[in-house]
Amino acid sequence: MDVVVIGAGQAGLSAAFHLRRAGLEPDRDFVVLDHAPRPGGAWQFRWPSLTYGKVHGMHALPGMELTGADPARPSSEVIGAYFDTYEHAFDLRIHRPVDVTAVREGEDGRLLVETSEGAYATRALINATGTWDRPFWPRYPGQETFRGHQLHTAGYPGPEAFAGKRVLVVGGGASGTQHLMEIADVAAETFWVTRREPVFREGPFGEAEGRAAVALVEERVRRGLPPQSVVSVTGLPVNDAIRSAQARGILDRLPMFDRITPAGVAWDDGRTLDVDVILWATGFRAAIDHLTPLRLREPGGGIRVEGTRAVRDERVHLVGYGPSASTIGANRAGRAAVSGIRRLLRGAPAVTV
Repeated sequence: MDVVVIGAGQAGLSAAFHLRRAGLEPDRDFVVLDHAPRPGGAWQFRWPSLTYGKVHGMHALPGMELTGADPARPSSEVIGAYFDTYEHAFDLRIHRPVDVTAVREGEDGRLLVETSEGAYATRALINATGTWDRPFWPRYPGQETFRGHQLHTAGYPGPEAFAGKRVLVVGGGASGTQHLMEIADVAAETFWVTRREPVFREGPFGEAEGRAAVALVEERVRRGLPPQSVVSVTGLPVNDAIRSAQARGILDRLPMFDRITPAGVAWDDGRTLDVDVILWATGFRAAIDHLTPLRLREPGGGIRVEGTRAVRDERVHLVGYGPSASTIGANRAGRAAVSGIRRLLRGAPAVTV
């Protein structure tokens, strides 16, 4: 192959669209590998109560708008169906389910992509694996002694599972607040713990603010540090649901506990809290372990990227990574990666996009 694309979420499909637009043929010049069982990227695994109307900033894929969606339907169904239609409309021929186990140096200057359906020798690689497969579980003393139930956002089943329970939600992002507001209606009691004081953002969030937020994430990636989410620098937008939850005390935040006990959590100042469930809404990390043989990581722990190109290997482009993790960022990154790869295939020098 000339190009192997790993992942068929927003970024991977955008890249595949632009590869086709550049004249490359699927299964002849490029291949898209996806380990998920069906179309939809990470969206297909989202909890049922996350309806399409609650989704923040879903940007359409290039070349096809998402229209007429019922805001009351689960986002997993709406976006899964949209991705499925998109794949067929542009004849992208996604290979699934396929697990990529490693990418390593091959022969004749090619990369060798080792997968569950065999190995691909490719001139270039677009990595679009996102973060959903790497939920981040913080570790605290005593965690293994907790007698209740612990789960992560990745396995959140919806609010009904928490009826009548005392629930502690850990994490100051959008998922944490959404979980709290849902669970509070059915739980016996809810509690919210975050490492830092949450930042709520009032007022409009325009293009200038968006560019500034993305620039902060991009700076970390340029320095070879692990990327942070864009929401970590934008703050939490305030809407009517947030205001109602604040008025009801649902979003009264506690500082991070110091240890976990069999019955709950404890602070070093002597405070304790007994709970039945600890829900870790603590985010995700980039799923890039399969790239380890290429030695792309910097001492800071991340992959240094210029535009979408890995600085240590111009054959590798990362999309949906760091500053391009949003849906609109993923679209732009797919286009930029294909532009860079076309130059590589022609033997032209790489430039930063």
